[in-house]
Amino acid sequence: MRKRGGPEVFRITGARQGLADDVRGRQRRYVISMSVRTLSVIAAAVLWNVERHVAIVALALGVLLPYVAVVIANAGRESAPSLPSAYLSSPVRPALGPAEGAAESGAERPYGRA
Repeated sequence: MRKRGGPEVFRITGARQGLADDVRGRQRRYVISMSVRTLSVIAAAVLWNVERHVAIVALALGVLLPYVAVVIANAGRESAPSLPSAYLSSPVRPALGPAEGAAESGAERPYGRA
């Protein structure tokens, strides 16, 4: 656990989260989803004769939640964070227009271009 009053720590690497931490997080999300599913199926059974519309919604949630939980659990690891570029891009320089007096004096451009 990090202390709230301590100095802010900056991440200086593009490394991903460790595999064990990633698996632990997926397992936690899956267990929470399955707990919600179990509660919704129990609620559907309890409410079936009391409030049928709510029971049907709870039952639908109980049927659909396993699919969603598996898709979320198998979504894969997070992508590696991109680091800011160490190189600065050069500013865009506007193109120069024709010289102010060249068009009026009839002077030719170098290399024979008009």
